[in-house]
Amino acid sequence: MTTEHVYAIPLRTRFRGITVREGVLLRGPAGWGEFCPFLDYSDAECVPWLAAAVEASEQGWPEPVRDRVEVNATVPVVSPERAHELVAASGCRTAKVKVADSRSSLVDDCERVAAVRDALGPAGAIRVDANAAWDVETAATAIGELARAAGGLEYVEQPCATIDELAMVRRKVDVRIAADESIRRAEDPLRVAVAGAADVAVLKVAPLGGVGRALRVAEACGLPCVVSSAVESSVGLAAELALAGALPSLEFACGLGTLSLLTGDVTTASLSAVDGHLPVPRRAPEPDLVGGVAADDETRRRWLGRLARVRELSG
Repeated sequence: MTTEHVYAIPLRTRFRGITVREGVLLRGPAGWGEFCPFLDYSDAECVPWLAAAVEASEQGWPEPVRDRVEVNATVPVVSPERAHELVAASGCRTAKVKVADSRSSLVDDCERVAAVRDALGPAGAIRVDANAAWDVETAATAIGELARAAGGLEYVEQPCATIDELAMVRRKVDVRIAADESIRRAEDPLRVAVAGAADVAVLKVAPLGGVGRALRVAEACGLPCVVSSAVESSVGLAAELALAGALPSLEFACGLGTLSLLTGDVTTASLSAVDGHLPVPRRAPEPDLVGGVAADDETRRRWLGRLARVRELSG
């Protein structure tokens, strides 16, 4: 019988509109998996998230081709001073900066990016993530301003919502464009033709339905890939690292140093970056701290109800 634990862990800073990260840990014959789709996902959109958790807990992951993965520091919408502190303390050579948030102007974003450049030094790489917030013209203008503030950008992640818009922005700017939502929220990620619209594919295991399916998406898109987390606990993060460890090629640092965004974890074997790198695990760590981050009764009922509905949809 599957063991299920519902957790609730506060975030250090509001991220993607939430202040507490919640989810369900599932135990099966192969170990532990994590089901933690964001609240704005419909039950149908949650089906691949459950598939990823089932894969981890019942089937396991492919053999890795590397034993560690370089990761980027993640900078949420914070003051320039705090951004500098986060990056300086991270030990990472690459930083991903959130921009285009409703709480932040372009001037604010440029100041945050400039502070990150100061913390990284001239040799560090800076990427920004707009989460599809801009139209084409706004994106072109903002990317130019941000690139100047950063002294150069490695890439811009999902500046606009659609593949066609990404392609138009890509023709207007001299910065690489990365596709994220355009892939993971597509009706069929295996059929998304991103080659003319993006230079980099950002992959996340949970919304793509597991490590095995994400590997097939990587092969189908034909682009350099960056594996990024969905701000999971170490249980879910282990699956993202399994994907990064199994990709045939990994040119860029991955967005997997996100445990620092949480105030706690479900395990003493936390997957926290050391010197800008994380190990590639063979299975998820044992959630031996889950009792300390257990959700309240109302949250538990809500998540188990959601899980039941998604299981029914999954057949």
